[in-house]
Amino acid sequence: MKQAEQRPHFFVREIPIYGRLILSPMAGYSDLPFRAVCHALGSAMCYTEFVAANAVVVRAPSQMRRLAYRAEEFPVVMQLFDNEVPGLLEAARICEALGADIVDINMGCSVANVAGRGAGAGLLRDPLKIAAIFRALSTQLTVPVTGKIRLGWDAETLNYLEVARAMEENGASLLAVHGRTKAQKYHGEANWEAIAEIKQALSIPVVGNGDITTVADCERRLAESRVDALMIGRAAIGNPWLFQGKDWWEVTPEAKASLIERHFELMLDFYGPERGLLNFRKHAVKYIRGTEGASSIRSRAVQATTVQAFVDLVSEFGESAMIAA
Repeated sequence: MKQAEQRPHFFVREIPIYGRLILSPMAGYSDLPFRAVCHALGSAMCYTEFVAANAVVVRAPSQMRRLAYRAEEFPVVMQLFDNEVPGLLEAARICEALGADIVDINMGCSVANVAGRGAGAGLLRDPLKIAAIFRALSTQLTVPVTGKIRLGWDAETLNYLEVARAMEENGASLLAVHGRTKAQKYHGEANWEAIAEIKQALSIPVVGNGDITTVADCERRLAESRVDALMIGRAAIGNPWLFQGKDWWEVTPEAKASLIERHFELMLDFYGPERGLLNFRKHAVKYIRGTEGASSIRSRAVQATTVQAFVDLVSEFGESAMIAA
């Protein structure tokens, strides 16, 4: 059925969203090739990797490349980070001119050189600044403005409701939340009760994120938290079929081999042979998990130094996987 014939699951302001599973923005992973793979399998929104606002303002080539997108992608969500209103506003205007359907503000990155300078999760310590950012961007851009947060800086400062309300009251059109604090990074369990609390408190769409690794997780979190959608991050690496409603062990060997080949081609097209090969290795080792001889194939994948060597390895993987099946 075509999207035009479907009923949207929710709207980001006037933008219809078809589907409830979304590839999370991840530095080094949610690039154009991987987004293309996930979007084709059902990821409902297309978030770029996050980019520093000042890099966009000066149009740094390596960072602007992170904002590249395909015509098929919709909606394209360009994610920015910074700790000041003027820089974010200028960068957001550039993103709008580049064709972003939505501009998103990262308030969840816990990396020291981002959060430590007051950007990313560092913004969570200043709800008034968050309010100012969303007020400025929502009133001066024509596209919707959204944001991704964590529950707070640490266990002693769980201010997620204050931050969420500041965003909504100042024009945010959607809020995504990772159910951990900045201090937790990816340790401990995601707090889905807090995510459900945010959903209950807001009228804008809320997207939940954290510890979603299987189809059963997706079904349970959607039912229990009542969020509008889920973001899947690390679990999608090696298993983009989650967006199709399949766990990795349910995917046929033929489908795995075909998708690995397609993803590799996209990486080569986007990055060129040398960098494309280098960047694809981290995906390859995840794709082959659970396959007979995975350890040997993984070792050879990491050591492959030419495109042809990797192409041969992918072909061998496909043949061995189908024989094993």
